[in-house]
Amino acid sequence: MSKAKKRSAAKQRRPIELHGPELDKEPMGGKEYARELKRLHVELVKLQLWVQAARRRIIVVFEGRDAAGKGGVIKAITERVSPRVFRVVALPAPTERQKTQMFIQRYVEHFPAGGEIILFDRSWYNRAGVEHVMGYCTGEEYERFLRGAPAVEREVIEQGIQLIKYWFEVSEKEQTRRFKQRIDDGRKIWKLSPMDLESHRRWYDYSRARDAMLAHTDTDVSPWHVVRSNDKRRARLNCIRHLLSLIPYEEVPRERVVLPKRQKSHGYVEPRYPYRVIPEIF
Repeated sequence: MSKAKKRSAAKQRRPIELHGPELDKEPMGGKEYARELKRLHVELVKLQLWVQAARRRIIVVFEGRDAAGKGGVIKAITERVSPRVFRVVALPAPTERQKTQMFIQRYVEHFPAGGEIILFDRSWYNRAGVEHVMGYCTGEEYERFLRGAPAVEREVIEQGIQLIKYWFEVSEKEQTRRFKQRIDDGRKIWKLSPMDLESHRRWYDYSRARDAMLAHTDTDVSPWHVVRSNDKRRARLNCIRHLLSLIPYEEVPRERVVLPKRQKSHGYVEPRYPYRVIPEIF
């Protein structure tokens, strides 16, 4: 698509506010959240069985602000499904060898085979975000990525892989609150890295990087879907519901499961063995 056509298509879409007090709703209650998530989990299981039966290949990319809730929605998606079908890929920093490869090469080796859904917790879009902002790639490498990503994604889709991309957006105030919570909560301190602190300091550098990424890679063939995530519970439910709406899955017919009767003991007696039973403190 030419730049002129991209601008024309963008103008046809109604501008949407990402932040603002008028967008904030009352936090969703735990009971309502649990009820809706249970219903969506049933649908995710149906999706899993269909993907296996139809041998479909699906990639879901999760990107966004630090502390915007990407990990939480991935955890919610995978909570009740098979890790052999819904595979989470969260790659560490590239090795010296990987730095000499084509940039997308180390991601391609994790692409799905038939019957798999790959959830990328961060992806090749690291180059458009943290690598660009923190100076881990050259300006030429960054520009080459922005130019080349749409073509690569078009080829992936033409090969029969469904590619779905999510960007999680959180407000400045809420991101600060979550970072402070991580500092004060011993269960979450591991989630606070030096890179997170830099992302907090460089809010507007990351805003500019986001804007450039969307301008170059939000295409009709491979669009970005933005999740406003100030309310984590609502964001998780909205994202899962939207994900299910994008995949034309159907319920796979199955035979009714009947629990068989247990066999007879035929004289079996539990042995008097000194089992190493763990202390029952609770």
